[in-house]
Parts: sequence; C-alpha cells; structure tokens
Amino acid sequence: MFVEARLAEIRKFLDDGSLADAAVEVARVGTVEGYRVWSRTYDVPNSAFDLDEPFIREIVDALPAGDALDAAGGTGRMAAYLAGRGHRVRGVESSADMLERARLRVPQAEFLPGDLSCLPVPGESVDLVVCTLALTHVPVLDPVPAEFARVLRPGGHVVIADIHPEGVARGGGPARTAAGRPAIAGTPSMLFWHFQR
Repeated sequence: MFVEARLAEIRKFLDDGSLADAAVEVARVGTVEGYRVWSRTYDVPNSAFDLDEPFIREIVDALPAGDALDAAGGTGRMAAYLAGRGHRVRGVESSADMLERARLRVPQAEFLPGDLSCLPVPGESVDLVVCTLALTHVPVLDPVPAEFARVLRPGGHVVIADIHPEGVARGGGPARTAAGRPAIAGTPSMLFWHFQR
C-alpha cells in the first residue's frame, strides 16, 4: 500500500499543469567557469570544510613547519592554515578568480596559476603537499600523484581530502554557471589519504 500511495503522489505532481515549467536544467561546467562564480561564496558556508579540516589538521599539526604546497588551493583556505602553522606556502590554482581571493587572504604566500598535472614548482622543493576538494575535477588522475611525488622532498608528506565518487554521482553543490544557471560541483562525502615519501 505504501508504494501505491507514493506513486499516486508522483502522478499528482506529473499531472499538475502549473508545474510544467518548474524543472531546472543543470549544466556541467569546467572548474574555471564553475569557480568563477562560486569563488564569491565558496568559503561560507561550505559543509565540506567541516568534514576535511579535522582530518587535515590532525596530520599537519604533527608535522614540523617547512615548505608547503597548497595544490589546487582555491581561495587559500588551506594556505592560510599552513601559513598560520609556520609553513612557507606556495599555492597553485587553475581558477584566476580563486587565485585572486587567495592572494588577498594570504599575502605572505606565493600563488601561481597552474594545473595539478603539471605543477609550476621545481622538483623536490616542498616538504608537504596538501590537496583538498580538487581531484574529483581531474579527468585523468595518473599525472597528479606523479607531480606530487616530483615536487616532494624525500621524507615529505602528501595529504589529500576529496569528495567520494558516490557523492559526485548523487549531484551537486552550490555551483552556478556565469549565466547564473545551476551547475554540478559535487557533494561532501569524503575520502582521505596521507602518504609519506
């Protein structure tokens, strides 16, 4: 009886002519376009931060300060945290809008435009790579861990927190296209990794 009642409710909505134009088309956009608009509101509120920050802080707080890379660092959220822990910070980000906000937020850090698959950072130049909420946007992952390994000094650490693929499959977060249309950006079901070279 429960199933029949739910189906009747759905049929009622489908038959309601006043809802004919109520659907919302959701576009798929690249990170540069998607983050152009989202950069303005990315930091508050963002429930994914509540999930990844405790994990990242637990690991990073146990490490000595050194040279850190905030890979695909967005608005500089992690760069600010790393600088506050005494690290010399470089940030790499593909979105010019996010980079602009990161530079304002953490003026003591160096921020470079770039892509995770070809980091604009010399080999063996960092002690720590932190990458949060970015790998889900990478279409081919193989070059990314290779780049992390290339820039990391022996004994260095890589800390990754990202959206679980099932979360991405369930649909998006609060992203919009430049025209203001809703766009998929992922949901906050998280995966965490910590590696030492």
